[in-house]
Amino acid sequence: MKLTWYGHACFKIETAEGSIVTDPYAPGSVPGLRLPALTADKVVCSHRHSDHNFAEGVTLSGREPELKISLIPCYHDGERGRLRGENLISVIEAEGLRLAHLGDLGHILAPSQLAALGRVDVLLVPVGGFYTIDAEQAQALCAALEPRIVVPMHYRSENCGLSNIDTVENFLRLRADVLQEDSSCFDPKALTAPVTLVLKTDESALVK
Repeated sequence: MKLTWYGHACFKIETAEGSIVTDPYAPGSVPGLRLPALTADKVVCSHRHSDHNFAEGVTLSGREPELKISLIPCYHDGERGRLRGENLISVIEAEGLRLAHLGDLGHILAPSQLAALGRVDVLLVPVGGFYTIDAEQAQALCAALEPRIVVPMHYRSENCGLSNIDTVENFLRLRADVLQEDSSCFDPKALTAPVTLVLKTDESALVK
C-alpha cells in the first residue's frame, strides 16, 4: 500500500485492490499548488468547493476497484452546514486496513458518527482551522478514535496553502509521537508503532 500527498487534502491511495484520489483541487484554488497529472481507478470528493472537487482533473483507469468505500455524512462547519454546507468522510478499506479521510470536517463528531467510523488505522485529518476543525479539535478526535497513524492535512506551509488557515505546528505541539517524513509518500504497513506522520507535499504539485 502506498499513500502520496499532493498538498491540501489531496492524496493518492494505491493498494492491491485498486487506487483512489481524494479531494483533487482545481487550478488556482490553492495558492502554491497545481494538481499534477494523476490516474486512478476512482475519485472521491468530500464536498463541492473547488479546492476539493476537481474530479475532472484525474484520469480514470476504467478499472473498478475491489476496495470498499463507505461515506459518512457530516458538516463543513459547526452550525450543521449553515455556513459552508455538508461534508463527507470517506472510509476506505483495503489490504486489511481502514483509512479515514475527513475532508473539510468542521465540527466535533457525534457519538453515532464515531461509531460509524469504527476502527481507524490511518486518519487523514484537517488541522488548519477556520474552514475546518482546528488543532485542539483534531487532537480531541484523535484521542477518541486512537488511530495507529495520524496524517495532518489542510494546513498552510511555507510555500503553499490558504493564507487564512493555520500551520501544522499547533497540532504537532499536542502530539507526542511526531515523525517528520522527508517524503510525500509512505506505506502504512511499514509503520508498526503509533505515529503522527508529517509528509512533504509532492514536488510535482508545487508551483515553481
